[in-house]
Amino acid sequence: MDKETGPADAPATTSSADVFGAPCWVSLMARDLKASQDFYGAVLGWGFRKDRLGDEFSVAMLDGAPVAGIGALAPTLQVAVAWTPYFAITDADEAAARIRERSGTVAVGPLAFALGRGALASDRDGAVFGIWEGALIPDWQSGHKDAPAWLLLRTRNAFDAAIFYGEVLEWASGRPGCCDVRYENDEVVLVSNGHVLARLSSGALGEAPDPLLRPRWDVHFPVDDVDAVARAALEHGGAVLDRRTTAEGREEAALRDPDGALFTITGRL
Repeated sequence: MDKETGPADAPATTSSADVFGAPCWVSLMARDLKASQDFYGAVLGWGFRKDRLGDEFSVAMLDGAPVAGIGALAPTLQVAVAWTPYFAITDADEAAARIRERSGTVAVGPLAFALGRGALASDRDGAVFGIWEGALIPDWQSGHKDAPAWLLLRTRNAFDAAIFYGEVLEWASGRPGCCDVRYENDEVVLVSNGHVLARLSSGALGEAPDPLLRPRWDVHFPVDDVDAVARAALEHGGAVLDRRTTAEGREEAALRDPDGALFTITGRL
């Protein structure tokens, strides 16, 4: 994590003790912060403001609302640049222990921040995610049509993954504030108050040469014009890896930024 930009770095009034197990933030650690800001500003229209951790970290803003965190990756860390989702939990130490007990890996943390504690981990198939205990950005990931991001876990077996994350994040535990799961078309769907927050889909291959096929959390950013954003990504040094139309008729494109981070743009219906 290396003091990565987390949920606590934007205005927050909700506690992860009240709403837990849900996605609460996404962040990217870039090798060149300024270049990354230039790319996402040009491609997705984001503006940036400094956060409380200093000049090496920023919060991406769109229409006055926080979207994501982008920070500078420490040169000593030889890790892949990737978008990482964070999930709200009530106790970082307990969640980290549950990850280890279920054969996941806690790579960094839990670390203390101004308004909470977080850790960076990976599940049994190697998909990287974060956990966050503390203050949250209100309604950042509410599942409504204007949510700044939504998530798809590409994993070996969605049902096995649902057991892992369900036990770690206390999904469907019956506790007030927890997320529920349901099963649709061989996918596991994470829901809260009737809103879809994330989907878990089977079929990923751990040794696949194509990075799109490896287990990972795929961060989706909604856009008004998929074609225009894909062209902008190409014009600014990114790559378009895949284009598709979902069963609902939604246009999507899998993109790679100049640093190598994968993400998906999704057309609004």
